[in-house]
Amino acid sequence: MNVIFKNATILDKESPFHKQKADVKVENGIIKNIGQNLSSKNGFEIVELENLHLSQGWFDSSVSFGEPGFEDRETIANGLNTAAKSGFTNVALQPNSFPVIDNQSQVSFVLNKAKGFATTLHPIGAFTKNSEGTDLAEMFDMKNAGAIAFGDYNKNLDNANLLKIGLQYVQDFDGLVIAYCQDKTVKGNGVVHEGLVSTRLGLKGIPALAEELEVARNLFLLEYTGGKLHIPTISSAKSVELIRAAKAKGLHVTCSVAVHNLVLTDDVLTGFDSRYKVTPPLRDENHRKALLEGVLDGTIDMITSDHNPIDIELKKMEFDNAKNGTIGLESAFGALQNVLSLEIIIEKLTHGKSVFGIEKPAIKEGNKACFTLFTTEGNWEFTKEHILSKSKNSAFLGLPMKGRAYGIYNNGQLILN
Repeated sequence: MNVIFKNATILDKESPFHKQKADVKVENGIIKNIGQNLSSKNGFEIVELENLHLSQGWFDSSVSFGEPGFEDRETIANGLNTAAKSGFTNVALQPNSFPVIDNQSQVSFVLNKAKGFATTLHPIGAFTKNSEGTDLAEMFDMKNAGAIAFGDYNKNLDNANLLKIGLQYVQDFDGLVIAYCQDKTVKGNGVVHEGLVSTRLGLKGIPALAEELEVARNLFLLEYTGGKLHIPTISSAKSVELIRAAKAKGLHVTCSVAVHNLVLTDDVLTGFDSRYKVTPPLRDENHRKALLEGVLDGTIDMITSDHNPIDIELKKMEFDNAKNGTIGLESAFGALQNVLSLEIIIEKLTHGKSVFGIEKPAIKEGNKACFTLFTTEGNWEFTKEHILSKSKNSAFLGLPMKGRAYGIYNNGQLILN
């Protein structure tokens, strides 16, 4: 599709047009010209949107779609269309389907399902077979099939030696290991953050210590083995401190934080609404502030929606029994503008590509056109009408939003919300 984007503010530090307003002409998926008052010709679609901004395409390092096995929650097709309309040109798909993505054929299956969409899907292969934490999965074969990293979604690896061996093994092919951190024995039967709110509500708490013990252990293992480790969706102040210190030592560690842990606290649990049951749990204001500081000083490398659709039968039930997870693609940008500056948001929604080895073309003439269209203006409230996912388990319903994604241009396709 040939398009001219009119009067767009370009936000891309790698572009010579950073913070400038210009027209951007795209022909056959390539940026042909950037300048003022570019003339159109037959075959070009003109895109003029209020307060139009363009940045490098956003990347979400953690999404779950359900297919294969849980198509009632979300299909790959609808998930990718949701991602596109939410501003994401690239998403990393978690392996928590049925069967688990733990071999070459499963990686090939989801990649074939994702062909032809504007948003590019990047599979994460399971670190262990069936994500059971017992035997290493076929990581080298999955890497050759297109997997960009290896991890068992929201499952802590109890066997420290297995993580050690895995970190050593993947270095032969420059693999990236993802290690979710939450000690099951310390967590126990906890369902929310351990603190004043859990005590007041009578809900069993999960100490921040459950996360911090495993973060510390995994960083020690990384220091011993070398290699690359990514710690997803951290939630505690001490985790930020530990990772900050590890980076200062020169360890090759990166980490992410979920939008809901930056925006919400456990104060929202007062109504026992299971939409707010997530893992790691929503913590108190002190932890939230520490996470924001970690984002600002670069300790936290990227922000993820941790988009996890759950069918209503497993979500709308007693809090203790409800399944963890919230959808988040549709609300990510609007929610983040409540707590972070625009420049930081764009950086944290694009930097993850560098960590996961994904192409990151700048907005320059001659480069592939891969960018997100959005506006920074407009205050609104997130409601069910804004949900594009098949599942409706959003922790952001009723939350005030600022600005929104218009859509994306990627893989030669224009998708507008």
